[in-house]
Amino acid sequence: MKKNLTSGTSPLVYARTAGALYLVIFVAAVFAHFIVRAGLIVPGDATATAENIMASESLFRLGFASDLIVFLIEVAQPVLLYMLLKPVSKPLAIVMMFGRLAMAAVQGVNLLNQFNAVLLLSGADYLAVFEPGQLHALALLFLDSFHYGYDIALVFFGLHLAVLGYLVYRSGFFPRVLGVLLGLASLSYLVDSFTGFLFPAYDELVGQIIIAPTVIAELAFTLWLLIRGVNVERWERSAGANVEASSGT
Repeated sequence: MKKNLTSGTSPLVYARTAGALYLVIFVAAVFAHFIVRAGLIVPGDATATAENIMASESLFRLGFASDLIVFLIEVAQPVLLYMLLKPVSKPLAIVMMFGRLAMAAVQGVNLLNQFNAVLLLSGADYLAVFEPGQLHALALLFLDSFHYGYDIALVFFGLHLAVLGYLVYRSGFFPRVLGVLLGLASLSYLVDSFTGFLFPAYDELVGQIIIAPTVIAELAFTLWLLIRGVNVERWERSAGANVEASSGT
């Protein structure tokens, strides 16, 4: 296993660590979104949603914890991808990294909207000033706010994927098809996010359409990182060329 010319760490370590973290993100996000929230939240029905959450509060909290795990990983993941792709273009790798960090920052704050629903339905004494119907409506309002906050976070994630796809395509140490797939996933996320704000009536339909390209792209990239990693020889050649250029030799 060859050593990274600039830090002493093999690019395969970065690649496979990033792949493993992607896999954790994938499992935790699928559980939180498709099993917990999709199973408990009834769009437009505050009472049914409140009853579902109160009857399965532990499950809802577990889904929230899964989102927290994703948030924590999202802080480290862009750094690993930066280390992998900075030999292609350091400025673009920085944009790619901060695009994802911005997404993580938005989502970290947005998670409060999700947890506020639990607080409103907790039965705490200070909430006795509200009627049950009011509490249910407020809980659904916060969950709707979480949904739109998620869409805002995905705008930054779409930017991240667009630059990531370009870097992967230009790298020479990843297959170009992965870059194309990531670019299509970026477009899908951006279309989905802006549809939610501009054409909310079509939000659910567009969300169902964009699932395929996003899952295929991110799962393909994850498996490639885990199984193949990177072409170390080409990565070293690219990193070495950057070192020589920066030293003026």
